[in-house]
Amino acid sequence: MSSTKLNSEGVLLFEQPFARVPYENYRKVFRATQRNIERELGNVQTVSNDLLKRSKSCEVNLEDAAKSVDGMIGRVENLKRKLSELQDTAGKPTLDVTRERLQHLMAVETLQTTSSLDFSRWADTRLDRWLVDWALRTGRENTARTLAHDRNIETLVDIDLFTDIRRIELALSKHSCTEALAWCSENKTALRKIKSTLEFELRLQEYIELARDQKKQEAMAYSKKHLVSWQETHLPQIMQAATLLAIKPSTMCGPYRRLYDDSRWVNLIQAFRLAIYNLNSLPTEPLLNLALYSGLASLKLPSCNDRSSHNVDCPVCDPSVNTLAQEVPFSHHANSTIVCRISGKIMDEDNMPMVFPNGQVYSREALEDMAAKHNGIVTCQVTNQTCEFSALKKVFIS
Repeated sequence: MSSTKLNSEGVLLFEQPFARVPYENYRKVFRATQRNIERELGNVQTVSNDLLKRSKSCEVNLEDAAKSVDGMIGRVENLKRKLSELQDTAGKPTLDVTRERLQHLMAVETLQTTSSLDFSRWADTRLDRWLVDWALRTGRENTARTLAHDRNIETLVDIDLFTDIRRIELALSKHSCTEALAWCSENKTALRKIKSTLEFELRLQEYIELARDQKKQEAMAYSKKHLVSWQETHLPQIMQAATLLAIKPSTMCGPYRRLYDDSRWVNLIQAFRLAIYNLNSLPTEPLLNLALYSGLASLKLPSCNDRSSHNVDCPVCDPSVNTLAQEVPFSHHANSTIVCRISGKIMDEDNMPMVFPNGQVYSREALEDMAAKHNGIVTCQVTNQTCEFSALKKVFIS
């Protein structure tokens, strides 16, 4: 029972981004609501204060006052309509997604063992989520959408988020910063909290493109408007960029050649991806890879790198998985577990290990079964050496 007891805390280690993404989406809805309220009610407050001031000085005209009140009522009604539309189109759907995801996570806490049917169903859904995540990260959006639809897990995966990521990355690959800068504007406060310099790098790139096209007046105006405000933290870069106006793109001077290099666009894509992953607590690796890494790290042994000792039942020894396993450390076991290469069963006091004259070890059950089929003769799976079963010796595990 203890071996199948569910460790819910361990299961939930991978689930932070699962709950964080809808939270971030609703935070955007909240900020949009807040901006609308501040703008409209601010105007109403200004008009009402002006009306009050004029009434005290007896300068108010009843007809003008009625028009002012009607205008304020119109603004409030317009605000109500905007907030209602925002709630219907973004607020409520996001809350529904959040609620469904939290219910999905809460289901784990009610489960007791990993052998239960309910946990198997929950784990299957989790695997489907991870497969969709992997497909989205590797540009297989149609595959991700099809899998999410077939498994009915659209609300449990972040297709819309990765669609936005791909859209902005595609724009950057076409040398356009417009979409990425719009995203930075929407997330300005959050980016400031994580001390991201993505917006500066995007602004600098737009300046570089103006310098590349020899649009010196536009470049100087752009620098005053968008780069000077960063001088407290990026003065050396700004000064170096200013020199670009006197240097042609064909320069062979290292520092300026790097600024003109198109590889900066690749760096911008990577910087954007890192920033949006950080804001949503998404790991840089697919969740499927991380799960495989953790599982392989608990199984990997030095013998897995020895072709002569490969075990067909060991996931780490599988050629298709071994590439991933090369990147993880060896597992640490206080007590070793010996597994038979023939049967894949654990060798213990009930299934004693038996040693061939050449030193190779297999389980008693597997060798007895082999001897029964071959008139008492057993064959070593590594060296093909044959001998009688009676020539084998028991090995005692200490």
